Amino acid sequence: MCGIVGYIGQKKATDVCVAGLKRLEYRGYDSAGVAVAGDGKLDVLKVVGKLDRLIDALDESPLDSTCGIGHTRWATHGKPSKTNSHPHLSNDGLIAVVHNGIIENYARLRDELKAEGVEFLSETDTEVIAHLVRKYYEGDLAAAVQRASQDLEGAFALGVVAGDQPDLMVAARRFSPLVIGIGEGENFIASDMGAIRQFTDKVYVIDDDEMAVVKRDGITLSDMDGNPVEREAYVIPWPAEAAQKGGHKHFMHKEIHEQPRAMRECLLGRLSDPNASITLESLNMTADEIKGLRKIVFTACGTAYHAGLVGRFLMEKLARIPSECDLAAELRARNPVVLDNTLAIIVSQSGETADTLVALRELKEKGAKVISVVNVVDSSIARESDGVVYIQAGPEIGVASTKAYTLQILTIALIAAHFADVRGATPEEDLVALREAMLSLPELAQTLLDREDDVKAVAAKYFESPNALYLGRGVNLATAMEGALKLKEISYIHAEGYSAGEMKHGPIALVEPSLVTVAIAVKGDVYEKMIGNIQEIKARSGPVIGVAFDGDTEIPRQADDVIWVPECPELVSPITIAIPLQILAYHIADMKGCHIDQPRNLAKTVTVE
Repeated sequence: MCGIVGYIGQKKATDVCVAGLKRLEYRGYDSAGVAVAGDGKLDVLKVVGKLDRLIDALDESPLDSTCGIGHTRWATHGKPSKTNSHPHLSNDGLIAVVHNGIIENYARLRDELKAEGVEFLSETDTEVIAHLVRKYYEGDLAAAVQRASQDLEGAFALGVVAGDQPDLMVAARRFSPLVIGIGEGENFIASDMGAIRQFTDKVYVIDDDEMAVVKRDGITLSDMDGNPVEREAYVIPWPAEAAQKGGHKHFMHKEIHEQPRAMRECLLGRLSDPNASITLESLNMTADEIKGLRKIVFTACGTAYHAGLVGRFLMEKLARIPSECDLAAELRARNPVVLDNTLAIIVSQSGETADTLVALRELKEKGAKVISVVNVVDSSIARESDGVVYIQAGPEIGVASTKAYTLQILTIALIAAHFADVRGATPEEDLVALREAMLSLPELAQTLLDREDDVKAVAAKYFESPNALYLGRGVNLATAMEGALKLKEISYIHAEGYSAGEMKHGPIALVEPSLVTVAIAVKGDVYEKMIGNIQEIKARSGPVIGVAFDGDTEIPRQADDVIWVPECPELVSPITIAIPLQILAYHIADMKGCHIDQPRNLAKTVTVE
């Protein structure tokens, strides 16, 4: 996802914009640029590569203005180049635009504008916006942006400035996140609260088809028809330093270590006594609605999808509600059947994932009640849901999700246990044991973090392996898939997560000494079967890293190495097992010298389909 930061106030605009964009580097980008307004003209500076190159360029050629916009681009239309990077200008250099999203009808608009004599310099969809705004600009920048936005189809978050109006910025949004930062004698625009948290803790989160006129001394919100919009300011709940590494080498490492605290935050106010019921007021569902549910559909992308797979298992096991889990990008393709009394559970860290948001709307349109499990407060998915349960993970900067994943599973487990209680679907003594296990998770997570050196030693033995196979069964099939995803996305080692029961249906052909297998073999319903699978691999000379509960005597006899996990009920083991698998992937990537917080080709939040 690209990054947007804009500033108007008393400070040097490029300093604020670059500082904000630095906070968004984790999202991934290939070029960067700034534009400032003043003295009846725009000054623009763009570079290909990292922000440090932009900083060096600004040191050589300073841009002195107190009104400006900045952008980091991740290429979608057109290869990385200065010409294709943002900000984009109108032909006369009067209008500058930064844009996140994709304009779906840009080709038609481009042809129409060319026919009117407009010259295009780039290969991007964004350039049409600059020319459209200029086409409609007659001294009122807000009116021009409003009129241009009505011509656009697709997703956009816009920041716009005009060279002859250095006293304002205009921002607009449709299906792409954008916030307006509120200061004293200064104001901001940004694609992410984290970009401007160092300057302010108050923002307006603008909704789809809304825009903002931003001046030094005030902010005016309206819809795309010009109607005023009233909104309460949102106070960012986390401190500015939360977006810093805090002494850790990488954000990912810091966030792995934040999990005990985050788990306590997630449980706070919801579960404090194993003998008491779980409280989830923001779920916004009555007991009768829960009892009447006929079907649950989880939908998500990437890591959140793996959390949904665990959720499907928990919901059927505990609440006895037929459940399924769909990749959000695939859900619409099969025109899903939504029964009466269907509940959709939408899982997303950012709450802005484009495919997941589209799936939400599809399910809601078909009559499903929608609740979301998200991290970012007041995000698009949260606002469009009938109920929301925040995972309370705090800001997650690393592209490879860690604490958000375990908190998503914990949150879904709270929901599933609550449903089971309301429906009387699980014996009370079993629910008490489950609630007790969930309360113990922060302590178990800390125990696992204290064993980091043991996992690091395993990483040192296998970090040069070219391929990896992660095996699991039952509730931990998703854990195997997530473990493999973590390894591949930050270390670039080819890794696959598979059901151990599928080994003889193809994957066993890959087993050889160069293929390392991570086998999740904790005691539970599938323990004996996992031992059999490990034996099959060892018989074919494949090295095996076993994941086992403390005190297990069988797995050390079968596996080459063991990652130990404190014993816990099998239904919460996907949370505990995820932590050492995150640590394993982290140290393998670190030993390989990979860019852990900014893996190649990846962005933290995918806001286009």
